[in-house]
Amino acid sequence: MSYLRTAVLLAALTALFMGIGFLLGGQTGMIIALVMAGGMNLFAYWNSDTAVLRMYGAHLVDPNGGRDARVLYDMVAGLARNANLPMPKVYVMDNPQPNAFATGRNPENAAVAVTTGLMQTVSREELAAVIAHELAHIRNHDTLLMTITATIAGAISMLVNFAMFFGGNRDNNHMGFMGTLALMILGPIAAGLVQMAISRTREYEADKGGAEICGQPLWLASALQKIAGGAARIPNEEAEENPASAHLFIVNPLHGLRLDRMFATHPPMEERVARLEAMAQSMGSGSVSAGGYDGGARSAATGSGPWSGSVPESPRRARGPWG
Repeated sequence: MSYLRTAVLLAALTALFMGIGFLLGGQTGMIIALVMAGGMNLFAYWNSDTAVLRMYGAHLVDPNGGRDARVLYDMVAGLARNANLPMPKVYVMDNPQPNAFATGRNPENAAVAVTTGLMQTVSREELAAVIAHELAHIRNHDTLLMTITATIAGAISMLVNFAMFFGGNRDNNHMGFMGTLALMILGPIAAGLVQMAISRTREYEADKGGAEICGQPLWLASALQKIAGGAARIPNEEAEENPASAHLFIVNPLHGLRLDRMFATHPPMEERVARLEAMAQSMGSGSVSAGGYDGGARSAATGSGPWSGSVPESPRRARGPWG
């Protein structure tokens, strides 16, 4: 059912894009919109992973670069085996905000990236659950789906900008000035709402899939609460400069004071935690941990992670052992 809903929403977003192109530019505008969408999606398909990793200054983890690097690499490898996925590339971002995302056009060309802030905030169990969530996105091909969604939504905004500068299709546009103005305002809003609905659906599915991969829904519930608390207090400067990429992260990285919260692409944290808790109850207390990963010596209820100290107050931090 979730895949059907996603397909319907994606079709609605595409239809909205085509409709705006037709109303603002007639048949020619619709064709141009289609060509633009196809070209942008093709570019995004092949280059989205490297582009977003470069945007956030992520650097590839060397498994021989130290104890923490080896533990992180082995953890991803074990969880990837659990998920029946190829080993993705592992990246670390020097960012104090606890967060993570996955990217890549398919499971064979995927990458998982975590922030140094995440590794300093959560326990090993919670980190495993976060990685499992990102692997679920890869398994569900959500990384490609959300890239396409963001591309179409961005193209709608581009069409509106073109219409503002070049006046739209004056010959065939029967909506009048006020109708065109309303379309320019409401079009991007509608696109944002559809994008939000698609992202919400996929986040719920990734939560469920991640809990199944690591075997412990409560690990992920605990991690989400810690990440949400850290994201509310610690800004992510790169995400603030590139808000269109916010949907990639496990928790919305944008600061709570921003108006972007009105169109947040992440479900309510309370609902995500409640679903995971209900899932844990249905699984019972006999659920198993991730294959090849014993959970370490720390409990998921502990306050700070096993990698170093607590969450830093300063938004600047030196590069870790992966540099």
